[in-house]
Amino acid sequence: MFGLGGQELLLILFVVLLFFGPSKLPELARGLGKGMREFKKAQADLENEFNKAVETVASKNDEDVSAKDNKKT
Repeated sequence: MFGLGGQELLLILFVVLLFFGPSKLPELARGLGKGMREFKKAQADLENEFNKAVETVASKNDEDVSAKDNKKT
């Protein structure tokens, strides 16, 4: 996970705890979770749009090839 070991993660968690205190930690984690969820949703939406565009282009190319084959015969 990002090249960090267990000791590094514990140190980071401890520093965050010192800066924000135990009362703010759940709020920060909740905000981080919402942000990650939104990012993953946007990533999935972008991937779906890309796949739709590729399928549209592929189907149009198939139709063009079929039309050319029909003209030749």
